[in-house]
This record gives sequence, C-alpha cells and structure tokens, in this order.
Amino acid sequence: MKNVANQRYYLVREDVLTDAMQKTLEAKHLLQSGAVSSIWDAVKEVDLSRSAFYKYRDAVFPFHSIVRERILTIFIQLQDEKGTLAKLLEIITVAHCNVLTIHQTIPIQGRANVTLSLDVTSMEIELDELLQQLKRLEFVESAEVISSGAL
Repeated sequence: MKNVANQRYYLVREDVLTDAMQKTLEAKHLLQSGAVSSIWDAVKEVDLSRSAFYKYRDAVFPFHSIVRERILTIFIQLQDEKGTLAKLLEIITVAHCNVLTIHQTIPIQGRANVTLSLDVTSMEIELDELLQQLKRLEFVESAEVISSGAL
C-alpha cells in the first residue's frame, strides 16, 4: 500500500462514482449508524461483495466526514411574514447548527433574502435533509448552499 501522506485526493460528484463505491459508502453508513452489526450484514444489505467493500472502504469517504470544522453559507428567499426568521432558526437549532452570521435584506414587495453562515460541525442530519426541511416551510421560496468549506 502506498504512503497515504504522499497520495493526492480528489473531490468528485456522487454520480460519477462506480456502483461498488456508492454501495461501499452505503455499507459504511449502515455500520456507523448501528443499523447492522457486521460487515457481512452491511454488504448483504446493499448487495455488494465483501472483496469490493474491503477494496474501497479506506478509499471513499463522504465529504462531510473528512472535514472536521465546517462553515456553510445558505441563501434563502422568503416571504416577509411575522415570525418567519424565528421558525427558520428553530430548524437550524434542532439540527444542531451554530449560527455564525445572519444577514437579512429589507423586505421589498413582501419578500426578503436571508443569508446564514453556519458552523455545521455538530449537525446531526445530512445537508440535503436540512435544505429539504427549510424548503418545506410555507414561506420559503428557495434555499440553496452558496458556499461551504473548512475553517
């Protein structure tokens, strides 16, 4: 095995990973979450050979598992209604995100833009789930990540 310190790393989109790599990530998630108790159960659950699992288990990782401290900036367009920011921040709080900055524009024609910078190091849900929760709010017109990265 090559020295890990001398290897180069790449960030790639999920859709370009091989099927075996994606299934390895699923199996690792099952093991980590406690949904299964053994590698055998995990690979059986995701329909993956154990040899493929062992081949990729130390080579593929979800991006969020590599970065320890993370800052995420989310841009949200919302309707200007009483209590909307409080409801938005409640979802952020329940997800265990730490609000670093809040910038809200002055409402124009009943709409406002909010930019939140969050420390998501302790976030207990996946980013996609957080965005879906925000988008499900009746007053949110859009919510999207505009930047993310390590400190």
